Amino acid sequence: MPERRPFVRLPTDVYPVNYGLSLKPDLIDFTFEGKLEALVEVTQATNQIVMNCADIDIITASFVPQGGEEINATGFNYQNEDEKVTLSFPSALQKGFGTLKIDFVGELNDKMKGFYRSKYTSPTGEIRYAAVTQFEATDARRAFPCWDEPAIKATFDITLIVPKDRVALSNMNVIDRKPHPDDENLVEVKFATTPIMSTYLVAFVIGEYDYVESQSSDGVMVRVYTPVGKAEQGKFALEVATKTLPFYNDYFSVPYPLPKIDLIAIADFAAGAMENWGLVTYRETALLIDPKNSCSSSRQWVALVVGHELAHQWFGNLVTMEWWTHLWLNEGFASWIEYLCVDHCFPEYDIWTQFVSADYTRALDLDALDSSHPIEVNVGHPSEVDEIFDAISYSKGASVIRMLHNYIGDEDFRKGMNAYLLKFQHKNASTEDLWDCLEQASGKPIAAVMGSWTKQMGFPIIAVDQEQQGDDRILKISQKKFCASGPHNEENCPSWMVPISICTSEDPKCTKLKVLLDRQETTITLNSVGPDQWIKINPGTVGFYRIQYSSSMLESLLPGIRDLSLQPVDRLGLQNDLFSLSRAGMISTVEVLKLMEAFLNEPNYTVWSDLSCNLGVLSSLLSHTDFHEEIQEFIRDLFTPIGLKLGWDSKPGEGHLDALLRSLVLGKLGKAGHKPTLEEARRRFKDHVDGKQVLPADLRSPVYLTVLKHGDSATLDTMLKLHKQADMQEEKNRIERVLGAISAPDLIQKVLNFALSEDVRPQDTVSVIGGVAGSSKQGRKAAWKFVKDNWEELYNRYQGGFLISRLIKLTVDGFAIDKMAVEVKSFFESHPAPAAERTVQQCCENILLNATWLKRDAEDIHQYLLQRKAPPV
Repeated sequence: MPERRPFVRLPTDVYPVNYGLSLKPDLIDFTFEGKLEALVEVTQATNQIVMNCADIDIITASFVPQGGEEINATGFNYQNEDEKVTLSFPSALQKGFGTLKIDFVGELNDKMKGFYRSKYTSPTGEIRYAAVTQFEATDARRAFPCWDEPAIKATFDITLIVPKDRVALSNMNVIDRKPHPDDENLVEVKFATTPIMSTYLVAFVIGEYDYVESQSSDGVMVRVYTPVGKAEQGKFALEVATKTLPFYNDYFSVPYPLPKIDLIAIADFAAGAMENWGLVTYRETALLIDPKNSCSSSRQWVALVVGHELAHQWFGNLVTMEWWTHLWLNEGFASWIEYLCVDHCFPEYDIWTQFVSADYTRALDLDALDSSHPIEVNVGHPSEVDEIFDAISYSKGASVIRMLHNYIGDEDFRKGMNAYLLKFQHKNASTEDLWDCLEQASGKPIAAVMGSWTKQMGFPIIAVDQEQQGDDRILKISQKKFCASGPHNEENCPSWMVPISICTSEDPKCTKLKVLLDRQETTITLNSVGPDQWIKINPGTVGFYRIQYSSSMLESLLPGIRDLSLQPVDRLGLQNDLFSLSRAGMISTVEVLKLMEAFLNEPNYTVWSDLSCNLGVLSSLLSHTDFHEEIQEFIRDLFTPIGLKLGWDSKPGEGHLDALLRSLVLGKLGKAGHKPTLEEARRRFKDHVDGKQVLPADLRSPVYLTVLKHGDSATLDTMLKLHKQADMQEEKNRIERVLGAISAPDLIQKVLNFALSEDVRPQDTVSVIGGVAGSSKQGRKAAWKFVKDNWEELYNRYQGGFLISRLIKLTVDGFAIDKMAVEVKSFFESHPAPAAERTVQQCCENILLNATWLKRDAEDIHQYLLQRKAPPV
């Protein structure tokens, strides 16, 4: 790693109390004028004021001490590297209060950060621009000079001067709207004073929008803003938001502190959404739902994202992390409670099982790498902050909070949460502050237990062996660090405080025993467990660790998969652990293939989804061999029975999960070249394109994917035409994600060029290129070459934000040849991407792991796939 730059936080001799801010954006020239009048306190005499400032030109600055004469600043010294400006004054500013006045200008950039422009098409087909904000982590300083650190909180009085036909929104409600004295086409919109808050949560939006509104049962006005003419598409999110606010109100026992909350869809948006206090911004696909054209997984995503952002209104906005080091607490917590909230609103989603597949296993995979990082990372310079918005902060964070919640119990957990929010409201807190409150509420050693999960990277693998003694079962349990490259055998092996639960086949839903493993190994006696009962560690798959059972214990668990007596989440966890052990070389991949065949009667969507994911990894790995077709045959055999059972059309009485399962299974069969599925997909696609019979939204992805995978240039042209005609961003994205499935080299190139065209929104280019890389060996090579050839443009487009990390991961993670790791490493040595350094290391590590796995197991896998089809002798 290159040397980290020395970084110094802002001096505290001058501190803001209130920002009076007036901004006047120009939506034609893409500039803005700003006036700041900040009430500040000078805590010790100084002749300079240091603030954050980036891409802003200060025109004049002065200081008026309370009851004194105005003092003009004599110089502005910009430290661009550090995004700071120093204002110098001819004499010392004395202790006490005063007003800092700054006039400045800036640009409405096109980098999706700071105060930026977002391109949209008006209903009449004109290209127009909205002015919107994205300040987290450190980009409020691009909109106005400020003390841009989360712990420096103040109140804000915001005025926006905007064209009178535009909607203007900010964190608070409008208190005054009057014509601009110098220009009758402009209005001045003044907003109420905010609570004390951090700069990264300030927001404003100026554009053209429609809205739907409602009031939550506790009296908060909720609006969902949509593109003009699409108000209808805001209704689902509105319903979720109005149910969610009272749920959190009750869960935290702290009322939502603002009079209103707006949720708004922004056309060009880098993240999924941003929790600005009272004005939450979203990608269109994370907020808008059209009853006819939205699929079930989109509804679920919108519900989760709304739940996540609204949780932040308390956890993050009301109580804010002291510094970015504690970001994980914000994000991990919101990523856990979004599931609690969706489970409350939509119990039929079985969302906690999906959590295990979507977040928990993803975090385990990343955290087994040597290039992982602890949940808590010391962050200095702003360029390092982007890097920790990753699966460790979000998914591992959420997983350890879920484990903690389970360890403490809901009642004490809520008691501790409430104490924390009351104690630190309108202030800042660190991870330790939360542990203290939870420790007091539960009487358990929270700080000691959790420290082992947040301060060191990785997690343990728990090895279990058993023997029967009369009516008792004796378990020997030990822990060591799990590594993706195999077990950790060094002397100074880290250890964890591991909450371990155990259940038996007598009652798989009920925990028989809980212990805290606080050393390397221990022996446990389970009373009255007969020899014919099986034992399952970690029921519910809540503890953040993997398990290696002795072979006899594993043997006895397998029937629980076939007869479904194991819980769905435990069937999933068992399979996922074994898959991971096979990649690490601790068991043969053939063992996992045999296990997968035991899932023939599996009814559960999430279990299939996780299996499907792992088979995808295997299929991608084996695309580097000459028996790729054999694994496709294995996939077809595994998925055919469930495919036949589900059929193509939804049946009366089916729900959300059936729709997700049908989409998954048909897509899997179609991609793997299952003849009947391919023929039916082609037939339905033709009817869809001809306007005879529109495909239901839930069938579009699998059908598009299937016809493209086995399609020609005419198929691609038809898909691109559908893309152009699509009015809804969700449909455009759906098409963008599958275009990469096309197989011919010249068509792959065409898709890659399309990714950078005007037809694809800047944030979505990543998923088009990623789709190409993930679809085939050919695609992977082409996508990597394309990224290298267009590096300048791509890097410039994302300015080192986290989208660049995502692009790199999607493009190179699937390689499985040692020399590719070398090539990737050297490319990024000569084309540095500071915010993606860790991602590059992780990708190189994954490539080497893939190569080792392939060398080790390919021949055995090949033999197994051949002999399972051989006729019995």
